[in-house]
Amino acid sequence: MTLLQIKNLNLSIGDTEILRDVSLTAEAGKIVAVIGESGSGKSMTAYCINQLLPRGAQVSGQVMFNGQDMLQISERELCGIRGQDIGMVFQEPMTALNPVQTIGAQVAETVLIHGAASKAEALKIARETLNRVGLPEAEFPLGRYPHELSGGQRQRVVIALAIALRPKLLIADEPTTALDVTTQAQILELLQKLVREDGMALLLISHDLGVVANVADNIAIMRRGEIVESGPVKQVFAEMNHEYTRALFAASNHVPERNAEAAEMPILKVSGLVRDYVLPRKTAFGVPPKLRAVNDVSFEVKRGESLGLVGESGCGKSTLTRAILGLDVVQSGLIEIDGQAVTAGHKVPRELRRKMQVVFQDPYGSFNPRHKVAKLVAEPFHLLDDAPKGTARRQAVEKTLIEVGMLTQDADKYIHEFSGGQRQRIAIARALIIKPELIILDEAVSALDVSIRAQILDLLAELSDRLGLSYLFISHDLSVVRAITDRVMVMKSGKIVETGETEAVFNTPKHHYTKALIDAAPVLENVR
Repeated sequence: MTLLQIKNLNLSIGDTEILRDVSLTAEAGKIVAVIGESGSGKSMTAYCINQLLPRGAQVSGQVMFNGQDMLQISERELCGIRGQDIGMVFQEPMTALNPVQTIGAQVAETVLIHGAASKAEALKIARETLNRVGLPEAEFPLGRYPHELSGGQRQRVVIALAIALRPKLLIADEPTTALDVTTQAQILELLQKLVREDGMALLLISHDLGVVANVADNIAIMRRGEIVESGPVKQVFAEMNHEYTRALFAASNHVPERNAEAAEMPILKVSGLVRDYVLPRKTAFGVPPKLRAVNDVSFEVKRGESLGLVGESGCGKSTLTRAILGLDVVQSGLIEIDGQAVTAGHKVPRELRRKMQVVFQDPYGSFNPRHKVAKLVAEPFHLLDDAPKGTARRQAVEKTLIEVGMLTQDADKYIHEFSGGQRQRIAIARALIIKPELIILDEAVSALDVSIRAQILDLLAELSDRLGLSYLFISHDLSVVRAITDRVMVMKSGKIVETGETEAVFNTPKHHYTKALIDAAPVLENVR
């Protein structure tokens, strides 16, 4: 049964055309995936269904849901449909959830708003719904707050909010973008289970073909506000009639050319590193317990080598990164940078810190939005004893921007004037400006569209070949790690459980945890 039918949908905001003649259908008990890069119009199509549009929006066409045209009914009628007949799962659960309300109160609120039950009954429904999404009462009582949960657990709460009243249509907007591969697989499996059990239609929005290819029944490829190709998943991937579909597929499997050869001399050597965190006391006079976030970790990064570090959230990757960068003091162990040792209890000296730089996951969050790019890129100069000034400083910034594929005039712009891929290039420029020997990339491409990701990987490979850079590449995206690294380490519960040549680890994993990670990763070729 066709539950949702969109016909010739057009959307403009002011003088800007957003959507053009968009048409798609969603059937009960089926999953339709909408794929496209940032700005393609995926989310705006979803917002048109619920009429969650900004002021100045002009919409035409038809959005038929359960026999009603959503573009013709009143706001009062829409409020009765939102949350009850149409549920929505947003991309960022920490933003979608209220940090000062318990998870039980937030799930129950959906039921209470629609007058579907009394408060006691609403809390009972909330409990049952949280159980359905894999948050059992023994571990996740209704009194827990969002900040007490992991990213995957918070996403389950958001799904519980959306399905509390068993809607006919569920819209999931990038529900797995920032999740680990195992958590991502669990969330996708949960969504499939809900579709089977409740017979609802699922509109799954994503920029990653691999994520949805193995779960969707039908797929629509969007570009610049238009659907350029649609149909059953296997048919679309078998035929790939449109050049944009072929480009997305190629970018999803892109492997950059790398010619750099690693030297035997390591630029970074870590031996027996231990990092403990003190937890709150359980009693007034008791000894505070400790959490061992990094447990006896040893490895080395050779000159010109790209070393991958993979593992789920909470395994200790970021703590290890902070320790290497000198942002955290470790309890025991040894860090050697370019042959110079930093012992436990001591900070990394300034002359060694200048040999390392870092590129963070969110380039927008790691820049001061009030400063122009010229000042942002020049920030690491404070680590130099004789930093360039005046014209020399400006020339150094412009030269580095050109190295990462930007323009000299970009130095006079603000960070909000750039796309996500351009911001990441500027973040790489900031890391390069003082000519470091090691760059730590902390989830540097995980939030980027597949085509932008391919460009950034090509850039990193080219810089490594030309400048002899070494990389410590931290990511939960196994396909990216496989494409860009020479060796890979697998981290679990603060320990390195497996390490080896990248292809050897991926083809013949020895540790059961490595096998679980690889099995959970989506494989695009399986669809064809």
